[in-house]
Amino acid sequence: MRHSHAEGPFWPLTSPVQSTLRGSNHAQDIATSTSAPQALRRARSQEPAILTGPASPPDSEGVARLADRLHGEINDNCPLIVALTGSVACGKSTLTASLVEILSRRVAVETISTDGFLHPNAVLEERGLMMRKGFPESYDNDAMAEAIARVRVLPAVFPAHSHETYDIDPALARTISPPDILILEGLGFEPPSAGDRRAGEPDLLIYLDAETEHIEAWFLERFMGFWHAAEHDPASFYQRFRGMSETEARDFARTEVWEKINLPNLENHILPLRNHADWVLLKDADHRLNF
Repeated sequence: MRHSHAEGPFWPLTSPVQSTLRGSNHAQDIATSTSAPQALRRARSQEPAILTGPASPPDSEGVARLADRLHGEINDNCPLIVALTGSVACGKSTLTASLVEILSRRVAVETISTDGFLHPNAVLEERGLMMRKGFPESYDNDAMAEAIARVRVLPAVFPAHSHETYDIDPALARTISPPDILILEGLGFEPPSAGDRRAGEPDLLIYLDAETEHIEAWFLERFMGFWHAAEHDPASFYQRFRGMSETEARDFARTEVWEKINLPNLENHILPLRNHADWVLLKDADHRLNF
């Protein structure tokens, strides 16, 4: 059993930004030798499409109930393909890891991040979509459908997105044999067919829901947690924000990332999938799951 780890933030990879990502010295210079207003301007010029990271664990009882329900859906003759989606910062990766921990005691479980089905940066640049990374048009849905259909009967190759290069890395691709359960976690899913599902579609679409104000609070809490931790980690991606005051960093996260990017993506593209979901999980402010 293997499962993917939550990726870091997606950022538009123009050449100057690639240099920043690949060399921590420049990022550190922003924090140590640049005034806060200058750092804010430079950060805004490198707006992220998505910021993700560790989240608070959901309640164990709720996860156990969900795991039992998934186990009950297993078909002995074919893998159960599950899609788990929801807003950035709602805890999809954490929930997936918790499910795998429970289910792997009983069945063969694999999990894949849909980040691997993002188009390579070269394709996004050619199509003028680098600033839309993480939005629906940045995903290769045909490749996702092909991999899903194949893994039902044969080993299938699943591409992977590198946290180091912020691009698809062929060296990280995984070949997965048909498991009992495959959980695809992330964004980029299309509404499923109204009738019988096609082979390239998930058998179950699960939407992890929460009040928008809670998601925003979790996002800001996480962002600031990384910001504080970067003070003692010169290699941290968040070193670039250390030139800002705590207030400026929080304001940047709220106004430039949440309000301009993550919230519109949620409202316009992610939230509509809730009406097409087979199961909707509601996560409250204390991370308890309700079905």
